[in-house]
Amino acid sequence: MSAEQYQRMVNTLDKEIADLEKRKATADKKSADEQKKAASVNISKNASATTIKSKMSEIRRHEDAARKASEESADLQKKIAEKRAKRNDAYLKLQKEQQTEQKKAQRVQQQMISDMQRLYEDRIADLEKQALPVISVSSTAETELMPEYDVFVSHAWEDKESFADEFVDELRKLGISVWYDTSQIRWGDSMRQRIDDGLKKSKFGVVILSPNYIAEGKYWTKAELDGLFQLESVRGKTLLPIWHDLTKKQVMEFSPIIANKKAMTTASMTAQEIAEELANLLPDFKRVEESENGQAENGNP
Repeated sequence: MSAEQYQRMVNTLDKEIADLEKRKATADKKSADEQKKAASVNISKNASATTIKSKMSEIRRHEDAARKASEESADLQKKIAEKRAKRNDAYLKLQKEQQTEQKKAQRVQQQMISDMQRLYEDRIADLEKQALPVISVSSTAETELMPEYDVFVSHAWEDKESFADEFVDELRKLGISVWYDTSQIRWGDSMRQRIDDGLKKSKFGVVILSPNYIAEGKYWTKAELDGLFQLESVRGKTLLPIWHDLTKKQVMEFSPIIANKKAMTTASMTAQEIAEELANLLPDFKRVEESENGQAENGNP
């Protein structure tokens, strides 16, 4: 039997025991009442033989009723004891089955984690063996002339107004250099080349995961995410996810690997708070205000 079946058995026995105890309480009360009535029958000294006979008959009737109720109570007590024994046995089996099912669930979960890890490693290995499908490599000379960025912001175009633009503004207020498509891609530029260069020159890649980002047919977001995965396989921790208008279930369905990463969420944090969290990851980061104060103290303009 399963744990669920044993639980139903325990619940049924609990109800039956409660019903039997209620019936026993009623029988005990009736026995006590009948004994009281028998004791309250009064026979006077001057009563006639007929009256005495009638009174004695009444006493016997109450005593019989009391005895019958007492026997019923004893029978119910016996049934209660039997039900409790069955209930205790079922409860012990329930606990044992719950432990068995829990161990089984843990094994299944461990297997899932192992499978996810293997898929992750396989995907990283595939990415290492092949060039990015949608990101080309620009010339070495041109790439070396590009500035270094603290962070590359990967996002869906539809999320610019609701979060991405504000988040990038908060990063820049803190003095963090940001690769952001509206600033780095100019009219006539190759998007593929610019994105590729931005990825290679950035220390971290922030992925703003949203329903728009994970929607079917999102060519560039998929390319950027694949690129960040490849860079992380070489550099280590570089991919930083932000959940925007997205649930844990949606992220898990999109990518169990990303769902397993610690993420910031716009559901509980502002763009400024998330920007400050990112700033703490930069080892050489200094706030703009601190830098300006330092210059003032040294007499620099």
